Amino acid sequence: MPVIHLTSFINAPSERVFDLSRSINLHQISTADTNEKAINGVLNGLINKNETVTWQAKHLFKTRQFTSKIIEMVKPDFFIDEMIKGDFKSFRHEHHFKLAENGTIVIDLINFETPYGIAGKIANRLFLKSYIEKVLTKRNNVIKDYAETSKWKAILS
Repeated sequence: MPVIHLTSFINAPSERVFDLSRSINLHQISTADTNEKAINGVLNGLINKNETVTWQAKHLFKTRQFTSKIIEMVKPDFFIDEMIKGDFKSFRHEHHFKLAENGTIVIDLINFETPYGIAGKIANRLFLKSYIEKVLTKRNNVIKDYAETSKWKAILS
């Protein structure tokens, strides 16, 4: 099962970074190039524990839907979402927020499993893991941009 571990630093309070990370609206801004839209469940604002969202986007030449549920949340330390419906066999994303002297350390841990046996394992190695890392890195850069400037007020007001 592939594991992705990304760490980034954001020069902003952990509460702000935590809320921006669970903002449906900011997620859609960060994924504009794939036209990702919330189509069911929580459609805007902040998602909370036990809530779901279904995303629709074009990834890897195909329009796909992915439904996830926030299964754990401790504000402002972490939240975990898991896929409940989608193209993966399993997908779990842990979002951790550690207070630092001058900001927040963000740790993303993703565990996913693809279907299709050996073909899925080959796809993971060839491109899927790096594709997911690229999407997540872009999303984190947008969160950083909003958190470190006054842009966050338009999202969290």
